[in-house]
Amino acid sequence: MVAAVLALTAAAGCAAPITNAGLPIPAAKPGQEQRPFQLRPPFELATNEDAIVRIVTDVTCTGTLITEDLVLTAHHCVAARDENGRTLRRDQEPEAISIELGGDHLPWGDVSVRAVVSPDCGYTSGEGDIAILVLSRRLIGIPTLAPRIEAVPGSSEYVTPYGFGRCALSRSPVHLVPRPGGTIDTVGPGHFVATASICPGDSGGPARSDMGGDVVGVISSSVMDGDEITTGTSYFSRLDVWPELFSAAREIAAGASPSELPPYRSCLR
Repeated sequence: MVAAVLALTAAAGCAAPITNAGLPIPAAKPGQEQRPFQLRPPFELATNEDAIVRIVTDVTCTGTLITEDLVLTAHHCVAARDENGRTLRRDQEPEAISIELGGDHLPWGDVSVRAVVSPDCGYTSGEGDIAILVLSRRLIGIPTLAPRIEAVPGSSEYVTPYGFGRCALSRSPVHLVPRPGGTIDTVGPGHFVATASICPGDSGGPARSDMGGDVVGVISSSVMDGDEITTGTSYFSRLDVWPELFSAAREIAAGASPSELPPYRSCLR
């Protein structure tokens, strides 16, 4: 009977510990046994989609890392606003803009902005709704996505928008989402139109070509109903009509002063 009780006690984890009376030895384990998972810096685990970043100022938007120190987004995302939230015809101060890195529910890093390169229009979307942010440092090792700046978006080309937005009926926390996209219906002088799903916070995000994987446009505005699975008429800023803007951003990133550059803010096309 006593043996049975002792056995039950040991099985329940309550047995008295056994004391080893041998000689103490160092507790280092010989050899180089590896852990099943090795923690690595985030950029070593990054995929192409990690080039898509979240932009945080007095509004939240999405952007795309197109070089190690340039982020492409929508102009209305970085426009200054008054105390009532009304858009002003000037840009936010660069130090008021933060770029969050990482597409999951929690960012793994952030970086500040040194300069905003934008046209003199597009503060509330529409014509000129494009901006390029010059970062305060280069993000070495983070993937980038190529912008298509030398070719017109193809009519009937299929595009997929990406963004950090959340619709009113969204249940998951903020994270990067590839949205249901569609084919380009019409191409206008400064934008193109496609039927796609867009949520608040997606503005500035990339429209990626399903054929080439490059960025052919920037999310500007859309017909939305609060449900992330609903598609509607969506407007995307073209990139190919702003070669001066991309050139100026590269020069400023390299150290040039905006005053030294040829005019690049004109909205006349």
